[in-house]
Amino acid sequence: MKNFLVKGLLAAGLLIFSATSCTDDLDRLPKYDFTSEVVYSDFNNYRNVLAKIYAGLSLTGQRGPDGRPDVLGIDEGASNYIRQFWQLQQVPTDETVLGWADAGLPELNMITWTPSNGFIRAMYNRIFFQITLANEFIRETSDARLGSRGITGADQTTAQLYRAEARFMRALSYLHALDLFGNVPFVTENDPVGVFFPRQISRAELFSYVESELLAVESLMVAPRQNEYGRADQAAAWTALAKLYLNAEVYTGQARYTDAANYAKRVIDAGYSLHPNYDHLFLTDNNTSPEIIFAVVSDGTRTQSYGATTFLVNASIGGTMNAADFGTSGGWAGLRTTRNLVNLFPDITGSTDTRANFFTNGQRLEVNDLSTFQDGYAIMKYKNVSSAGQRGSDPAGTFVDTDFPLFRLADVYLMYAEAVLRGGSGDRGLALNYINLIRQRAYGNNSGNISNAQLTLNFILDERARELYWEAHRRTDLIRYGVFTADNYVWPFKGGVREGRGVADHYRLYPIPEADIIANPNLRQNDGYLR
Repeated sequence: MKNFLVKGLLAAGLLIFSATSCTDDLDRLPKYDFTSEVVYSDFNNYRNVLAKIYAGLSLTGQRGPDGRPDVLGIDEGASNYIRQFWQLQQVPTDETVLGWADAGLPELNMITWTPSNGFIRAMYNRIFFQITLANEFIRETSDARLGSRGITGADQTTAQLYRAEARFMRALSYLHALDLFGNVPFVTENDPVGVFFPRQISRAELFSYVESELLAVESLMVAPRQNEYGRADQAAAWTALAKLYLNAEVYTGQARYTDAANYAKRVIDAGYSLHPNYDHLFLTDNNTSPEIIFAVVSDGTRTQSYGATTFLVNASIGGTMNAADFGTSGGWAGLRTTRNLVNLFPDITGSTDTRANFFTNGQRLEVNDLSTFQDGYAIMKYKNVSSAGQRGSDPAGTFVDTDFPLFRLADVYLMYAEAVLRGGSGDRGLALNYINLIRQRAYGNNSGNISNAQLTLNFILDERARELYWEAHRRTDLIRYGVFTADNYVWPFKGGVREGRGVADHYRLYPIPEADIIANPNLRQNDGYLR
């Protein structure tokens, strides 16, 4: 059930503590209704404040879908955390075309962005708004503060669990900052409250911090599959660690593939299983899936925003597509894919590999014009209907009930296999078995199974695309494989030309937004971007 976030988020907008920006940037200075002292004096409020931290991934303000935004300087609907994370992870890659002409979006498609890009700034601000929320909660739930308010016994134990989850959520946002921006301002609960100039931390230092936080909280969190749906547990921490270690060589220059394999194996052994039907992972009742480890929750009537899966469903519909088939009342005609993804499948109909979920009627394979929806096949992956065909709960058919699967088992299988192939300690035979389990679901039988000789790193990169396309992994994958900026692998409009071309290596990191560089004298811009 989605009760935690659905019920908690309804109250969260009324029970928000005072917190201020960690920089001199007023875009992250929302207004609040109560002070920390008022909110934290009553233990009954703690759950709702924790819900607000989780809600920061799916909602955009105090009155959804718009009207009282948490982050200023961008249209509220477009400011959603998952929407912006998805765009920065997907739009500059071979899997995605986003044809809208909003200032900054074409530059994401073409990998020609600058430090003034508004969408990059929106993601950066969302990350640090989340960190600010978590820092305040962590600060207010120390043993000393709990004791001073007379919160003891079972309530104290529950508060300590909540605190561990808030630390996980902060580590998750810092993991995203590590991957996207590298060298960022660094703030914890030990820093002063109010406007100040935080120091900048290096990418390697931030890696160590994220690692230490995840290792510290894993034993404090609920056991795998035992927490309320929508809340993180130990398996979520282990998955985050596996991702951190798999990319350690990119982040720090030091390989940690054995650690990646070990933490992936912990998740695999925790009792999750592949959902028997791949398509059902992206429908409104995916909250019942045995595969999803950690999801960003959506509810079309009670937690509305124009981000997360509402964006993914509506923006994927255009041309001759029938919106009713997707459980919505219309489409936004924006998202498609390139030939590079299409060509990874044995056929485009999905009759062989059922993961090939392309809409081709009236669409062209080749992308000649970014702004033309018919250029590029459409993707039918996310829908606002249940596995029984019932439309989502929003009577207007705009807002979506489908949860976004941030972590799921198939990704962990693939991470384990890749870590072993890259030299991590593990079992190659087991890695092969995990890959074939994924492919048996996709093919419906053993006909798609591969042999040990076929299990290569390049195969895994392609299989990650086939299994995980449009799930916000692709940019990180291409960078880890050394082809995101390379000349020897291109896709339409990479580098700003229709046929695609290589780009400068500094694009492997996004720039620190220009506004923060100006506001904070402690910040240095990432290499390759002029101040």
